Amino acid sequence: MKLKSPHRVHPHARVKLSKIPTSPSVPLTDKQADALVKKHREQLAALQEVLFASQSRAVLIVLQGMDTAGKDGTIRHIFSGINPQGCDVSSFKPPTPLEAKHDFLWRCQKRLPARGMIGIFNRSHYEDVLLPRVHGNLTEKTARLRMKEINAWERALADNGTLILKFYLHISRAEQTARLQSRIDTPDKRWKLAPADFAERAFWPKYMEAYEDLLRHTSHKHAPWFVIPSDAKWFRNVAISAILVEALKSLNLKYPPPSFNPKGLNLSKEDAKAAAKKVAALAGAAKSAG
Repeated sequence: MKLKSPHRVHPHARVKLSKIPTSPSVPLTDKQADALVKKHREQLAALQEVLFASQSRAVLIVLQGMDTAGKDGTIRHIFSGINPQGCDVSSFKPPTPLEAKHDFLWRCQKRLPARGMIGIFNRSHYEDVLLPRVHGNLTEKTARLRMKEINAWERALADNGTLILKFYLHISRAEQTARLQSRIDTPDKRWKLAPADFAERAFWPKYMEAYEDLLRHTSHKHAPWFVIPSDAKWFRNVAISAILVEALKSLNLKYPPPSFNPKGLNLSKEDAKAAAKKVAALAGAAKSAG
């Protein structure tokens, strides 16, 4: 997959998140940003319709990032214009007792999008590398093995027609502090808070190291990572929606041929039974010809 983006992580490239800006790289007014996202939403809606109709490819979008990075907001702002019946969102929290009895990819395998569908993973299979590794519950050997298994799994998905796009929403620790404080100070936002949001902040340096290693070893041409500066929500939405539009266009999807040729059929001049009979005859002829 050839996607030109300054945010793309090239295969095996060393990543230093502290060297990558979390703030916008281009100056845009709120009005300009809103107009771009609106344009991209309209394009995504049109592209999704062809994807859904063709039933030939699937799209898997992975969203990862620290707490408050904006995964929910990304979904809400970018995908609000597409047909809900063609899109599924899955969130992955700590494994349930049943999930823990299976291999770590089992629960994600069940939530993969079918052909014609867009699947969004709000957190993903990468959580089973990041969280236990940061907390010292996963050896380096096992972490490497899991990343190798993920690479093989994603390679198999791509080989079978799934377009995979992975986004790391890159925010600064200062921005996370501001967003958490906003939730604390705003009663209507307090429902979003969890004790883990505060406990995990102490592990920020370890998370950065774990993400850097993960980005280096699991970004490939068939399943690329993009590090998106996300301190400014408008830039995050513009950057991700632009990548999605370009990626879906690159699939060159076409509407499937009709099951029969309806040319010349005029429902206003024929009663329902006559029209149904004519359609049946046209469909039968098309089937025979096929």
